[in-house]
Amino acid sequence: MSPSRGESQAVSHDGIVIPEASVARDDGSVPVVEKVAEKVAEPTDHPGWLRRHRRWWYPLVVAVLLGQMAFAMVTTALAQAPTIDEPVYVGAAALYPQGGGLQVNPEHPPLGKLIIGAGLAFADPRIDPGFRGNQTDLGRHVLYEAGNDADRLLLLARLPMIGLTLAFGLVVLAFARDLTGPAGGLAALALYAFTPDVIAHGSLATLDVPTAGFLLTSVWLLWRARRRPWIYLPAAGLALGAALATKMSALAAVPVLLALATWSVWRARPAAPRPRLLAVAGMAAIAVGLLAVATVWASYLVVDWRLPTVAADAVPVVDGLRGTVINWLPFPESFRDGMRIQFGFEDRVWGGYLFGQTYSGSRWYYLPAALLVKSPLGALALWLVGAIVMLTVPRLRAAAAYLLLPAGVLLAAAMTSDRDLGVRYAIVIPMFLAVAAAAVTAVRWPAGAARYVRPTAAVLVALVAVSSLRAFPFYLPYANEAFGGPARTYHHLHDSNVDWGQDLARLADRLRQRYPDERVWLAYKGAGVPEYYGITASDPRDAAPEEVRGLLVVSNTWVATTGGELRELIDSSQPIEQIGHSITIFRR
Repeated sequence: MSPSRGESQAVSHDGIVIPEASVARDDGSVPVVEKVAEKVAEPTDHPGWLRRHRRWWYPLVVAVLLGQMAFAMVTTALAQAPTIDEPVYVGAAALYPQGGGLQVNPEHPPLGKLIIGAGLAFADPRIDPGFRGNQTDLGRHVLYEAGNDADRLLLLARLPMIGLTLAFGLVVLAFARDLTGPAGGLAALALYAFTPDVIAHGSLATLDVPTAGFLLTSVWLLWRARRRPWIYLPAAGLALGAALATKMSALAAVPVLLALATWSVWRARPAAPRPRLLAVAGMAAIAVGLLAVATVWASYLVVDWRLPTVAADAVPVVDGLRGTVINWLPFPESFRDGMRIQFGFEDRVWGGYLFGQTYSGSRWYYLPAALLVKSPLGALALWLVGAIVMLTVPRLRAAAAYLLLPAGVLLAAAMTSDRDLGVRYAIVIPMFLAVAAAAVTAVRWPAGAARYVRPTAAVLVALVAVSSLRAFPFYLPYANEAFGGPARTYHHLHDSNVDWGQDLARLADRLRQRYPDERVWLAYKGAGVPEYYGITASDPRDAAPEEVRGLLVVSNTWVATTGGELRELIDSSQPIEQIGHSITIFRR
């Protein structure tokens, strides 16, 4: 029976609209239903057929969305050569089972590389016992010099990350469904599953998507802890620890997530005496922090229980406040050494490129600008409207603290970096805001507006899907239509935004098919070995300009940013073809 027009309504934990007058109050003022979950009623204007058969069609839609994402990621993983960071992680992961490796790639904690190693376990990669060299040399050795099948190793290293990326899609679905209902869950999952940057970096054996996904999982569990804190808080602590044990940039989120843990306990027991509740909430936050710290320690101990430290000459000295903070962190010395190395990276002067201009150092607006270029237009609109709805609708405002605040803090921390090298440093934004965008489906708009809002939201999601599908299988160099699409990304951005060395194998195929007898001059920016893929080429930078005749092949980052003699060679050559939107072939 429907409530009368003048009767106020509340929403149960199941999303069912019930009269607020019939809901018991546990403290005389707050409805129990509001304590259990602050949800907006699920729309009741769905066709009756959809409501009756949701039990089978809803999982089917979820499976289709995740299935197309899996297909896109696996297809991409099969076709791409190693990106610049991947060989280092693969080399470290291959070394871990031998009882060592913490001194390899110490600037990143070991959990992400342990996950990569789970895939490598099916190949048992060989390493020469007499090998000597740095972490870059190790990655090259494992992939190309030790007799391993580089393509098979790369795929096995990437598959666990693909699986994690799909699992985080289920977190996006569950979080959005908790907040807004089934329709919002599907909208959030669709945005996530079609986001080109998530597909691109989720298909690589790198650490950015796992870190962001573990943080999102922790935030979702903290939201659920508002109802059952003693069930969800321990899991939230483990997920936070997993993020910290994957990449140190997750440290920026720790104060925010511990504050949210305190608030979740406070919201779960609003009728308890205030002094006692404050103590319990504080102790719960401390417990979450201790679990996170224990997870980091466990990831190091699993690799090598002796916890060897990094060679002193490889660790820069970090003084002042930064050095004091590092010394007080309750993590293994190897973790703290990694932080010192990261600060050493930050103290270098890096080169940047944005909207056709090269520069030294960094620009504070680089990441927002890069997100504007590399995010689908429909997603940008839905993120903005979803965030506004969360901040303005009282029943959703509490969720803004769990979604918008951590995402904002992580973006702000990334914007302070001196390395303007890619939107991957802000991959938390498309992942967190996919959930926030679901708020658009949850509002009971005025009758006139409702007729247009939900169809418009559906159209925007469809536009995201179309834009993503049009980019297949070149997701890494994606740019939205306002900036010319993937073919023009290198005119606006560089490095991992467009050209990370991923198309070396595609280049080899094209040279064999179309230019089998041509002289090739190659200026390649990447970690792959051209000879492994059958490319016989000379470096044009090592020859006199008049000797460079035939095909000049240049990575697009250098097409956009280089100067000197290579610039003169490029400008005096005729472009004839692009490979994967990351490499250009010129005729000389």
